[in-house]
Amino acid sequence: MTTAETKSRTTERGQHRRPDAAQRAARYTTGAGADTGTGTGAPTAPATGTGTGTGTVTGMGARTGMGARTGTATGTGTAAGLGTGTGGRVTVAVYAEDLILQTGMIHQLRTRPEIELIPEAEADRAQVSLVVVDMVDDQTVQLLHRLQRNTSTRTGLVVGFFESGALQTMIECGVAAVLRRGEADQDRLIHLVKAMANGEGVLPGDLLGKLLDHVSSLQRTVLDPRGLTLSTLTAREAEMIRLVSEGYDTAEIARKTSYSERTVKNVLHEVATRLDLRNRAHAVGYAMRHGLI
Repeated sequence: MTTAETKSRTTERGQHRRPDAAQRAARYTTGAGADTGTGTGAPTAPATGTGTGTGTVTGMGARTGMGARTGTATGTGTAAGLGTGTGGRVTVAVYAEDLILQTGMIHQLRTRPEIELIPEAEADRAQVSLVVVDMVDDQTVQLLHRLQRNTSTRTGLVVGFFESGALQTMIECGVAAVLRRGEADQDRLIHLVKAMANGEGVLPGDLLGKLLDHVSSLQRTVLDPRGLTLSTLTAREAEMIRLVSEGYDTAEIARKTSYSERTVKNVLHEVATRLDLRNRAHAVGYAMRHGLI
């Protein structure tokens, strides 16, 4: 075979080689979130993301973005991301006492990809309800009580003026977060919404201090005189479990607390039944883990 024929055959074989790395990398999809798709082959790394959604990845290629998977996939699979709502967005319903306030709030939220605004007709499926008012009046309280009945939605209050007496009302209405309107720029609003969607609460520092003072006053003036506490145990129950933890038996606990042995047994049995505890050792462990004794 001549030299020319050898070069010709070598060139023909080269034309049938697989695409190089640059050609393979040119085929990809991007996205923040997780896709459900069909392809060929097997993933070489797990996918992570920030939401749930649907999409199709076909053929050989790589997906880049907040969740990355390279290589090929075989059959049908689901890659699940973190978050709630559509594509990881938080669903929000806005309530305002006038059109100007509502328009301004919607304008602040609409441009953010983390937020999905819910129309009024579908407000019951919102994860977060934002109530925007000048001050907490009777009409606002009625709205907050109505929203409280929807246990799947958490309520935040954006208020112009917050009176000290409104703190008790806020607690009774189940408000999870408060932001003053003068501080309600876009970033703070998004922080508020995302915190509530994650089960957190948000309060200005001065209101948090007032809330703690309020709880302390409630304990001193209302609960302590009745032998009650804010924990899952009464003062008497906590004392008896503390004595159990120190190794005292029923008769010794009765003498120290000035109760009958029968009362001690009934109290400890009531605690075990209410908290689904197996025995006294379990009750002691529960109380210590939760800081009750």
